[in-house]
Amino acid sequence: MKTSKLAKAIRLDHPQFWLLTIGSGLISIHLTLAWRSGNSNLLSTSLLFWAAISFIVWEKRDNLSLESGIIPSFLGFSLIWIALFKSASMTSFGGFLYVLPVIFGLGLALIASGFKGLNQYTGELITLFSLSLSKLSPESIIYPLTLLTAKLSAFILWYTGFEVTLSGINVYLPNGSVEVLSGCSGLELISQMLGFAILFLLVFPQNWQQKILVPVVAATVGFIVNAGRVALMAFIVTKDNIDAFDYWHSGNGSLLFSIISVMIFGSFCWFLIGRSESENQNSRLS
Repeated sequence: MKTSKLAKAIRLDHPQFWLLTIGSGLISIHLTLAWRSGNSNLLSTSLLFWAAISFIVWEKRDNLSLESGIIPSFLGFSLIWIALFKSASMTSFGGFLYVLPVIFGLGLALIASGFKGLNQYTGELITLFSLSLSKLSPESIIYPLTLLTAKLSAFILWYTGFEVTLSGINVYLPNGSVEVLSGCSGLELISQMLGFAILFLLVFPQNWQQKILVPVVAATVGFIVNAGRVALMAFIVTKDNIDAFDYWHSGNGSLLFSIISVMIFGSFCWFLIGRSESENQNSRLS
């Protein structure tokens, strides 16, 4: 009797062990590729997302249904092998590194739980998909957002005392100008902040009103902070400082604005948690 129970326990442990091994390997591969690409913003965001998702999945591991079939397992392995083969044969990753996490996540979810069990990982998969949102969005979404970014950047400059003229996506100052291209639309930062919003809701469940409010606040913070970054770059252009412009545009300076966005959004989340705790205490006392 004891032997049969032990054997059964070992059989139940094997899928979890191999899933953990495969998942750890895929995460390491993506982080390594992000590091080799020199994209510090993607690397830091991916590290936070993978760590948070791993923690969430680990916390609910005992409640997961780990039953898959031949077809979903085959499809999951196929997605992973195609992604690995493509990443190994590419000389320039571009937007592929942004899409790779959701491919890995979907493939691993299919192997673990099949088609019927995908709903167990909905939030985690949406979070990974948010990384690729800026690379998969059509121009019909990016261009209007770029126009709004240019308008808000011009307003920030005007409000702070600069003589500024706006023409489409071009922001003109007396001693220089900047053209707000799609890369500076803010969609990448907005999508990152939406990912953090989903993670927050997964870890700290909220009511339906807050489930709407949290993503809206996250997207708004990302949009405003990115507009401030564009305004700063326009100011730097007037000083004819190319090194400073490159630093804030594509160097580590751009990462600082991501940190600022996360700190602002984190403060908002902290306020929500504190408010929920106080409401719970008041309801208990009453």
